[in-house]
Parts: sequence; C-alpha cells; structure tokens
Amino acid sequence: MDFKERAGRLKAAKNLIGRGITNLVVIGGDGSLTGANLFRQEWKSLLEELVNTSEITPEQSQKYNHLHIAGLVGSIDNDFCGTDMTIGTDSALHRIIEAIDAIVSTAYSHQRTFIMEVMGRHCGYVSFKAT
Repeated sequence: MDFKERAGRLKAAKNLIGRGITNLVVIGGDGSLTGANLFRQEWKSLLEELVNTSEITPEQSQKYNHLHIAGLVGSIDNDFCGTDMTIGTDSALHRIIEAIDAIVSTAYSHQRTFIMEVMGRHCGYVSFKAT
C-alpha cells in the first residue's frame, strides 16, 4: 500500500492515532512535502472514514482532530527557492568532491581524461559547486 494512494494515507492516519501521534516533521523534496500537504488536507475526511468503518472511536477522532505538520526542505539538488542550502546538499557535495579527488589521481597517473556526471535533475548547483 502506497502513501500516494488514499488507502495508504488512511492506514497512516490509523497508525498515527493508534500511537497517539499528533505532530509530524517531514523532511523531503517535492514529493514528500506535497504528500504531507495532501495528508493534512485530507486529515478530517480520513478520520471520518476511520470512524465510519469502526477502526477508531468517535472519541479518538475528537481527540486527534488536528494534525500538526512541519515541513523541512531536503534535496541534494538545492533547487528550492528561498533556501540558502537544503538538507542533504552539503553531504552530497562532500561525497562528490571525495569521488572527484579519488578519480583525479587515477586519471593523472594513467594520463587519461575522465568525464563525471553528478545528480542535479534540472538544477546545476551541485555540479557547479563541486568543480
């Protein structure tokens, strides 16, 4: 069952209520933050459905009628407007630089040219900063 489907979000809501969780911190990119927002928007209807199917009690629905979500941008691409550096970018840069350092000595000793490709989807920040 996938969180992208309503059935997955319904299961997640039931699990959160069963564990008494009312606060979520979501770290991710477009998909995670969009999913968290959809989950927040559907929260009341998910609770209604759980009550109607007797998976939770009306009292539980009342007690957990609001879900607090904090979204933190996490993307190695560093492609979110309004952020200096997203969570994950610095780690990705360090790993890329380590890999480049390791390959440079091999390329030099063998008198070869190496071409490296790094992630970045539609944003060249990581490849630009790694050079």
